[in-house]
Amino acid sequence: SMPGSKPRRTAVHRDAADLRKRLNRISGQVDGVARMISEDRYCIDILTQLAAIRSALDALGLKLLHDHAQGCLQDAIRSGKGTDAIEELMQVVKRFAR
Repeated sequence: SMPGSKPRRTAVHRDAADLRKRLNRISGQVDGVARMISEDRYCIDILTQLAAIRSALDALGLKLLHDHAQGCLQDAIRSGKGTDAIEELMQVVKRFAR
């Protein structure tokens, strides 16, 4: 890894197929908005689609946060590394809450 960079960590995502399905749906929504813009569709219709995309991304993020807490965070607490893991989780929750 690069000097000063964190070592790359991995996690097994039990619901990887579901996560990919959600991301593919979101990607399709984004492509749809690009088409709407190209077709000079009504601004409110585009904004409505953007709100739906944001909602889908938020739901995906919350699912990942939940899975992280149930898996990685529990493992860290059991192995005595809970304080750092909780701090890391809180940092990402703060970014999410903006």
